[in-house]
Amino acid sequence: MAFVTKEKLFSRDWFKVYSLILAGTFIMSAGFVFFISPYRMAPGGVYGIAIILHHLIGLPIGVMGLAMDIPLTLIGIRILGPRFGVKTIVGFVSTSLWISLLEYYWGYEPLVQDAELLSAIYGGVLLGVGLGMVFKAKATSGGTDIVAMIISRYTKLPVGQVLIVVDSVIVLGGLAAFGDWVIPLLSWLVIFLTGKIIDAILEGVGYDKSVIIISDSHELIRDKIINDLKRGGTYIHGIGMYEGVEKKIIMTVVNRREVVLLKHYISQIDPKAFIMVTDANEIMGDGFKSLNEE
Repeated sequence: MAFVTKEKLFSRDWFKVYSLILAGTFIMSAGFVFFISPYRMAPGGVYGIAIILHHLIGLPIGVMGLAMDIPLTLIGIRILGPRFGVKTIVGFVSTSLWISLLEYYWGYEPLVQDAELLSAIYGGVLLGVGLGMVFKAKATSGGTDIVAMIISRYTKLPVGQVLIVVDSVIVLGGLAAFGDWVIPLLSWLVIFLTGKIIDAILEGVGYDKSVIIISDSHELIRDKIINDLKRGGTYIHGIGMYEGVEKKIIMTVVNRREVVLLKHYISQIDPKAFIMVTDANEIMGDGFKSLNEE
């Protein structure tokens, strides 16, 4: 059962996890009903198929999504083992219920008329936020993810690549069903935005920068970081590849403003210093985000 995480019933973690799932699936459902479905976009997944079937033969989207998720999950458990716990079941059932409620009370009209591109953007953002919250709860979206896992098991292809192919087939299914090239192009835009937003939710969007510095004036730089910027850091011992000389490498994390100050200071005391600055999306540990928040 290594793939399934469990929280103590009615504990703080339990409430947090299931609140994330319910809120996330509601946000996803709003994206589907208000922005994506009215313009016949089919951005992969079982709900992409459900949207195509709804516009072709009038079947309700929420019910169709659940009708596909249940057998896919049972097949996944049979073939892949216990990778799909109660949280995943709650996730796809609540998605179906939210979509069905929104369909009943709102209908199938777009929130904004004659705004396909705007709807694709907002739909992709809402799907990304909702799925990111579900993934934060250590649950999965089920659906075509399971299909990709099964195909990956027998073909040895990476799950991510298989999922792209599966979702692309569904997108092209929208083209075949409706004969309009605008639909798949908008659907791929939704998929792209969804992935970017999921990454931002899971990895964090911060202003921090990871900085690696190699300089003969490392003691002065150390004093600047500790005394002026009030930051910490770590010395890493290395050897230069060209001359074979031992070097002290400074690794630290600062914000955007501080990295400008630090680079300016280093340029004054050691113009030959080596500096590497990279984005630090998620920093955990002493002085930053607690590991217990994961």
